[in-house]
Amino acid sequence: MPFEPPSPDLPPLQRLLEIMARLRDPGGGCPWDIEQTFATIAPYTVEEAYEVADAIERGDLKDLKEELGDLLFQVVFHARMAEEQGAFAFDDVAAAMVDKMVRRHPHVFSGVAYADLAEQIAAWDAIKAQERAGKNRAASLLDDVPPNLPGLTRAVKLTKRAARAGFDWPSTAQVMAKLREELEELQDEIDAGDLPKARAELGDLLFVCANLARKLDVEPEDALRACNAKFIRRFQHIEKVLAERGSSPEQSTLEEMDALWDEAKALERKAL
Repeated sequence: MPFEPPSPDLPPLQRLLEIMARLRDPGGGCPWDIEQTFATIAPYTVEEAYEVADAIERGDLKDLKEELGDLLFQVVFHARMAEEQGAFAFDDVAAAMVDKMVRRHPHVFSGVAYADLAEQIAAWDAIKAQERAGKNRAASLLDDVPPNLPGLTRAVKLTKRAARAGFDWPSTAQVMAKLREELEELQDEIDAGDLPKARAELGDLLFVCANLARKLDVEPEDALRACNAKFIRRFQHIEKVLAERGSSPEQSTLEEMDALWDEAKALERKAL
């Protein structure tokens, strides 16, 4: 016998929690939802977070509302699985976040006054360090930087954490010099035909790029996504023009496509 939908008189969040419980109910829920685990759901959680970021970048608030709902559903899903195991429930997740935000914002909730933003950030870092110590983990400053973050994002977080301890290049010019050095080392390994070493040098180059992004206060994943979108626009221009000529990229020379790429760039500049 099918479940009745949650009463529309309930608060929306309570309805969502009840829907999740019914989806996971072995006595009549959804077979796919019932089979899922933290590990199988995790990739969807990451994907939904990126879709939220994409909606924000596009300035699409209608889509943002929907994507935030999808992301919230991921939180509800994980919390439900944890509740089934007797570990914690959604309310525990919310309560822990409330406690954390109050603890980390004494200037808002406890009357503490900071002289400036720099002092506030230092206090925030000190509070987080106390939290790490209380969990009996993170002997290193870098230990609790999540290992499953996208590589560029994690590189930024690692270097930011190290910079707070004074391990950092003082200026952007020094990062640029290191970037040129790493590029030369990569070229040397390519010229030598040593691909394993070239791979390592390419990693070094990307790491320094992430450091440069941090210095410029740029999120490298955002910058790369914007570049990806630009590449798509320009390549689609190539495809469109070639199709109008009765041709395709596969039937064209690199010189023809390069000319159309430059044309797409010129049109973008003109549009600005």
